[in-house]
Amino acid sequence: MERTLAIIKPDGVARGITGEVVKRLEGKDFRIVAMKMIHLSKKQAEGFYAVHQGKPFFESLTDFMSSGPAVVMVLEGEDIIARYRQLMGATNYKEAAEGTIRKDFATDIEKNVVHGSDAPETAAFEMAYFFNHLEIVS
Repeated sequence: MERTLAIIKPDGVARGITGEVVKRLEGKDFRIVAMKMIHLSKKQAEGFYAVHQGKPFFESLTDFMSSGPAVVMVLEGEDIIARYRQLMGATNYKEAAEGTIRKDFATDIEKNVVHGSDAPETAAFEMAYFFNHLEIVS
């Protein structure tokens, strides 16, 4: 079994589509083993996205991610990282496949509703950023 971090970003929460995203996850047999709503501070967003520090989009990304509540989840399942990334769709929603979360709900490249880890190492860091081992159901 593999685990990954999933985030419903502030734009998804503000637009009231959290339930729709969760419904799509459960419809694809993704097991949600941890979930909570958070509101990142600017400093916390900068820590989470530290890998992108110095890139042109870093400031706007961390401003956006600290702009309102988000829902963070740990997903579990076979090949879950790749399967969740496929369900999310391309970062640029204009290039995302039909039926993906980003194609259906994103409004721009930054406000693209969801985030997901891109590799097992990234997932380990990202899950630990938001959850301790007692908060993840075995």
